[in-house]
Amino acid sequence: MYTFIVNPNARTGLGLKMWRKIESVLKERGVKYASYLTKYQAHASSIARRVTSEPGIHTIIILGGDGTINEVINGIADLSKVTLGYIPIGSSNDFARSMGLSTEPLAALEHILAPRRYAGINTGILECGENKRRFAVSAGIGFDAEVCHRLPFSRLKPILNRIFLGKLSYVGVALQSLMLQSPKKMSVTLDGGKTISYDKVYFAAVMNQRYEGGGFMFCPKADPCDGFLDIFIAEGLPKLKILFLLPTAFFGKHTRFSGIHTYRCRRADIKSAVSLPIHTDGEPVLSQKNISAYLAPQKIRLIIS
Repeated sequence: MYTFIVNPNARTGLGLKMWRKIESVLKERGVKYASYLTKYQAHASSIARRVTSEPGIHTIIILGGDGTINEVINGIADLSKVTLGYIPIGSSNDFARSMGLSTEPLAALEHILAPRRYAGINTGILECGENKRRFAVSAGIGFDAEVCHRLPFSRLKPILNRIFLGKLSYVGVALQSLMLQSPKKMSVTLDGGKTISYDKVYFAAVMNQRYEGGGFMFCPKADPCDGFLDIFIAEGLPKLKILFLLPTAFFGKHTRFSGIHTYRCRRADIKSAVSLPIHTDGEPVLSQKNISAYLAPQKIRLIIS
C-alpha cells in the first residue's frame, strides 16, 4: 500500500489541486493507498514518524516541495525500511532536478505506480548544539541560509509561484540580502583532520545534491549515492563579482573562479566567528556559530523511474 503525504499549500495552493487529480487516478485504478494532508509546520514529520513506527516496509509518496521532503525524512524512524516516491510541486524542486525525476506530476505518478529503476541515496545530518536534523538536498550557514530565513516573508514568492516562476524568488531575495550581508571569519575541518580558515566568508554550503536555491549548481560533482558530502565555500569576493558569478552558478561554471572552493568529505565541522543563520533543505534553523554535517549510516531507496 502507498502512503501519500501531501502538502496542499505547496506552490501557493497548487499542491491541493494536483492532489485531487492524482487521487482521482488512484481511485479509478483501484490503487490501495492512505493519504494525509499536512496542516501546519512539521506536520509531515509527525505523520511520517507515526506511519514508520509501525512494523514492516513502507512506501511513502511525497507530494510537495523540498521543504516537505525535509520534514518527511526527519520523521522516518528507519530509513532503510522505506521506499520513497516524490511528486514535485515545490517552487525550487532542487531534489527532483538533481535526481533527474519528472517534474510533471502525472508522469511522476506513473513512475511510482510502475517503477523500473531505484537508487539508494544518502541523507545528511546537520548537528548544531544538541539539535540534529536530516537533510536530503543541502544544509548551509551564512548568506544562503539568510535567504532561506527571509524567503517565507517575501511578497515576491507567491506572485512568482502563480506564474510558475517560483524558483526566481530565491534570486530576488538573494540580491536583496547580498546588499546587507558582510563576510565573516570561518573555519572548516574536513574528516576530523585538515582545518582551513578564511577571513571573509559569505557562506558555506554542505551539499548532498548538486543544486540548491532553485537551480544553482553549487557543487556540480555532488552525488547523493557516493557516500560523500560536497562542501562549497564562497569567500573573499567583492559584491559586484558575486553579482556576475551568480548566473554562472546555474550552469556549474562558477567553480573556476578564485574565491570559490569545493571539497569532498564524509564529515565537515564549520565554525563561524559570530552566530549566523542556518538552513536544511531551505528550511530555516536558528542561528548558530558552529555546525557539523555528516551522512546518516542508512540509505533510503528512492523511486527514480
